[in-house]
Amino acid sequence: MSQRTVLVLLFDGVQSLDLTGPVEVFSGAARALGDPNLGYRVRTASVDGRPVRTSSGLTLVPDTDLATASVPHTLVVPGGVGTRPGHPPLIEWLRAYGLCAERLVSVCTGAALLAKAGLLDGRRATTHWAHSDSLARDHPAVEVDPDPIFIRDGKVSTSAGVTSGIDLALALVEEDHGRDVALTIARYLVVFLRRPGNQAQFSVQLAAQTASRSPLREVQRWVSEHPGADLSVAALASRAALSPRHFARAFHAETGMTPGRYVERVRVEHARRLLEETTDGIEQISRNSGYRNPEALRRAFVRTLGAPPTDYRRRFRPAA
Repeated sequence: MSQRTVLVLLFDGVQSLDLTGPVEVFSGAARALGDPNLGYRVRTASVDGRPVRTSSGLTLVPDTDLATASVPHTLVVPGGVGTRPGHPPLIEWLRAYGLCAERLVSVCTGAALLAKAGLLDGRRATTHWAHSDSLARDHPAVEVDPDPIFIRDGKVSTSAGVTSGIDLALALVEEDHGRDVALTIARYLVVFLRRPGNQAQFSVQLAAQTASRSPLREVQRWVSEHPGADLSVAALASRAALSPRHFARAFHAETGMTPGRYVERVRVEHARRLLEETTDGIEQISRNSGYRNPEALRRAFVRTLGAPPTDYRRRFRPAA
């Protein structure tokens, strides 16, 4: 088994966590494998080989320049405020060599550089939630999905904001070296759990707007604290002292979600945490999360996360 090469692109204004997170994951593979000659050989490159200054003021010295850099197995394009000017030489290099790598990876707004190079045309991609609208508007040939923390479309993978680059890097390590190696790296980095790619960037409480009216805010809080209760529109409307029709209309207007969608996302999130953090059985988790039976929970998981609860637990619960 030979080392795979990883090349990380550097430019002024790069977000330091976008590159250090994946670099720490890839660098940790050799330690997890118990052999310094295995895992990954990680190098960095800027357009001209000169040092760059990150968005937080750190100075990074690259290993090489792009003109002399070899095409890697995995090419990582981080994001940051430095993606806004466009960096024409960097985009030209990406257009010429980006798809020559076995895997092309972007972190956060690094997706904008890939899109400007035409490498995301006809592909599904994600980016930081705050930049999803602009990516979709500026590049209509790209199918932008703002929700997942990362998306893999063939040899091209895109991830959401900052720390999701760690999640994507761990998924790539698992693909290359197996689940045990990826979990060993995650534990060493004190990453409690590798999140699935289709997990939303935010918890439902953050994804939904907070209602401005006190009775509706109280309903949001009560739903989050009592996922197993009767959370029908009629029951929630009664708590808010509103008619069901008025409540449903007001809740959607102030939170951006229908009551039913909000409740389902809260319940799925609650069940997901129980699957990750406890050894409770599926039937008990179903009841505690407000589902009539395990089949109802299974349908909600498949609809929301793309996998049934048993598969989710097997894949994403840390080893004891």
